[in-house]
Parts: sequence; structure tokens; C-alpha cells
Amino acid sequence: MSFFGFGQTADLELVLSDAESRRRAEHKTEEGKKEKYFLFYDGETVSGRVILTLKHPNKRLEHQGIKVEFIGQIELYYDRGNHHEFVSLVKDLARPGEFTQSQTFDFEFTHVEKPYESYTGQNVKLRYFLRATVSRRLNDVVKEMDIVVHTLSTYPELNSSIKMEVGIEDCLHIEFEYNKSKYHLKDVIVGKIYFLLVRIKIKHMEIDIIKRETTGTGPNVYHENDTIAKYEIMDGAPVRGESIPIRLFLAGYELTPTMRDINKKFSVRYYLNLVLIDEEERRYFKQQEVVLWRKGDIVRKSMSHQAAIASQRFEGTSSQTESRPPSQPSENNGRQ
Repeated sequence: MSFFGFGQTADLELVLSDAESRRRAEHKTEEGKKEKYFLFYDGETVSGRVILTLKHPNKRLEHQGIKVEFIGQIELYYDRGNHHEFVSLVKDLARPGEFTQSQTFDFEFTHVEKPYESYTGQNVKLRYFLRATVSRRLNDVVKEMDIVVHTLSTYPELNSSIKMEVGIEDCLHIEFEYNKSKYHLKDVIVGKIYFLLVRIKIKHMEIDIIKRETTGTGPNVYHENDTIAKYEIMDGAPVRGESIPIRLFLAGYELTPTMRDINKKFSVRYYLNLVLIDEEERRYFKQQEVVLWRKGDIVRKSMSHQAAIASQRFEGTSSQTESRPPSQPSENNGRQ
């Protein structure tokens, strides 16, 4: 019975050395559910132990070696047979032999490079995981444990405002302006829309946040657009000279950093889509790409406080207000 693999069997368990203190982060699975995983950053050490538990005490477990791997890979859903590994580290824990009792093996992957953020999309998944393997003649014993990686960025050196004019000749002419072109994931988009010429009857205006996922290369390129948010900024007919303010809080939406040409396999980009709808249900729109980035945890100010500061900087309400440091807004601005 043992010869055919039906004798001694074992269970594997992976335990991180800092499991009690390490933060966890929510991450979406392929099924769309949210689960919590241990959170790591680029350059952090990954260490722990592999626990091998024999199911039948005093029976031998013959093996061809035991190893633990740290893997980062990209899986394209239309090509599930091929996993594209961009990180692959291996530690051998035991040479071929046999066990008659349960064992524990320590491991450490020092200062591991984790260049990309974990991502689960419509056509692609980027994941990091630990995998422990007991090699046997007929059936290996394998245990995997996923982790989540977040990539942090610093404040962009250049972050100019976006200002564009769009319109239809002799019918509609509008100018829109956003305070920045790069936003962190908890940021506030502040802007204005000016109506310079209005000769069509507009009844509704909104801003959409659109995520565009691009996978594949050459002729096998797939684009998936997902509308993350719809934000109504006007209801009713505007007149010439009207100015419409925009204030959109990003913290409430499921966003990732902008990801460009990740390992030459996929990209994730975000766009602000300005949509106008007239009384005959015709739609006019203009898209503008914005860059999203993740910043490290800091002492968070209230969202209203953030909005007030952003609005104050963008609108330039008064020279007195402008001369006041951002950390000391006036009481009135703090309550806006």
C-alpha cells in the first residue's frame, strides 16, 4: 500500500514569523469576493516556517526533498496554461530521505524584490505567494499561501493642472479644468467647468471614473473598460458664463495605482470622462487620463479638511487665504 502512495500522508502549513504583528489588506479574488491577506512592500524580508505534520504516527514518509518557494507571477485568463513568473526564489529545506515524526523547517527570503502591485482584474491576475512542496514519487504534497503587495510612491515632482477647451462649432463651447493630473488613492479631485457658449439644451452632466485594462500584445490585445464611479455635477440647463464646481472624493471607490506595461503583459489606466446629455438624449463626452498613485500611511486629516485645502489652492479665493500655510486653514474653509 505504501508503494502505491496510499500509506503515510502528511499535511503542510505555512506560518509567517511576524504573523501576529503584520498588517493585513483586503484584496479582491477572481470571484469578486474580498479577502484579507498579509501585506508586504518591496524590499521587505519574507520569513517563517513550514510545518510538516504526519497523519499516521510511527509510519515512514519517504520523500525526494522538501523546498519552499517565493513566486511572483502574472496569469492571463485567456492563456491560463502559461504562468509568467517575474520573481522565483527557492530554498531547499531537506534532502531526499524519510521521516517518522512531524517536522518544522525555518526559512527566510531576505529583502525580496517585489516590483509590482498585486492586482486582480477582468482578464489578468498578478499574484505573489509562498509554496511549500514535499516531493514524492507519485504525488507531491503542496501548500500555497498568497500575500498582497502594495507599491508606494512619493509625491510627484511635477503635477500640473489639466485645462482643456472642447465643443461643437457654433453650438457648444466649454472649458474644464482639474487642479492636478496625478492623484493619490485617497485624494480629492477639485475642478471647474465654464460654459462659454451654449446653444443646445443640456439637461444633465456627470463625470465618470473609467478604468481601462489592456492585456496582451500585438494582434492579441484586449481592452476592458470598467466604469468605477458616476458623479453627477449638474442637473438642468446651464447658461453662458455659468461656472460649475467639481469636488470628487476618491477614497470611497475601489481604485488601484496606475500600472503601465507591467512586465510587458498588461496595463491599467484611469480616465476622467466628462459627459453631457441634451434633451434629445444625445451624449457629448471628453476623456482625460489621470495618474493614480499610492502613498504611505500618514496622519490623516478629515476628508472635508482635504477638500477645503485642495479647493483653496485651486481657486485662489483671496491673497490672505493663499498666504496661510496649508496646515492652518481658516475655520470657515475647514468646515466647507
